[in-house]
Amino acid sequence: MDLTRLRWTEHPDNPLIHPLGRGWMIADPTLLLPEETPDGRWHLFANSIPPRLHHFTSVDGEDWSWEESLCRGGMRPWCRRIDGEYLLVYERVHWVAPLRSRIELIRSSDLTTWSAPVTLLSPSLPWHGRFHRTVSCPSLYPWEGGWRMVYSAATVFLRDCGFVEPRFVGVADAPAPEGPWTPLPDPILGPSRDDWFRTLGAGSLKVIPDPDGDGLWGFNNGIYRDDAGRSRSSIGLFRSADGLAWEWASEGPVISPGGTGWKRALVYAMDVRITGPDAAVMVFNARDGWFVGAERIGMATATRSADLPVDLEARLEV
Repeated sequence: MDLTRLRWTEHPDNPLIHPLGRGWMIADPTLLLPEETPDGRWHLFANSIPPRLHHFTSVDGEDWSWEESLCRGGMRPWCRRIDGEYLLVYERVHWVAPLRSRIELIRSSDLTTWSAPVTLLSPSLPWHGRFHRTVSCPSLYPWEGGWRMVYSAATVFLRDCGFVEPRFVGVADAPAPEGPWTPLPDPILGPSRDDWFRTLGAGSLKVIPDPDGDGLWGFNNGIYRDDAGRSRSSIGLFRSADGLAWEWASEGPVISPGGTGWKRALVYAMDVRITGPDAAVMVFNARDGWFVGAERIGMATATRSADLPVDLEARLEV
């Protein structure tokens, strides 16, 4: 499957999910497709601030309803059905020491009742941070008879925003999703003055094994400064043969910030699901300002044709 042939179209009603109550942020979404779920609905997990995970459902992928809150202290989730069971992997922020975090796993057979959390990965390497000792943004995929986790670590402070974003991306290997996980000694992505897309930080990386078995696709939101010196983040498409060395697969970002609306400032973490031989869907969050701003979740779909109608059902039709 060649993801470079797909053209991304943002949903005309974006953003689709707004912060709860008086909150200002709902972010870092992960998506389950209707054919994967017990009730045939779309399911999505995301996080708010203060850190907590939230579960949303939708009949059509457009109108979303909040179902429940879970995992106090949870952020940046990733969820998949593996061997008939749902695995929800996420960053757990320490309440007593909020500058530290670890990656945890909970399980469910029905997306309703969840197991007790199990720790998969804690900061252990020098590049996991000095003052901010964090591991975050986990995602898993099968690799060479076992499993590989892509994760972010450490932080970079965005002065014009007043908060931090992930600085490095690394990988860890394990025989099974529950571990034990062994992180590789060096990061695979990090800030570089020679890389405009990651001058400040590596953000997050979500990996999709090619359905035809020909290498790996990756979606990365690099953290950088624009020509005016403002912090930015965009989503780009990348390609790798081994999951360690990544090269651009698109001519530039597939989703970029800009305009005066909900993604004026930054476009952040995402989840991408293949929905057919020539179709995919992405959920992502964006921010409408820098120091003061709200974060919401939107959707984009990709097809091989750029002339399909904009309604979601037609764009996802296989």
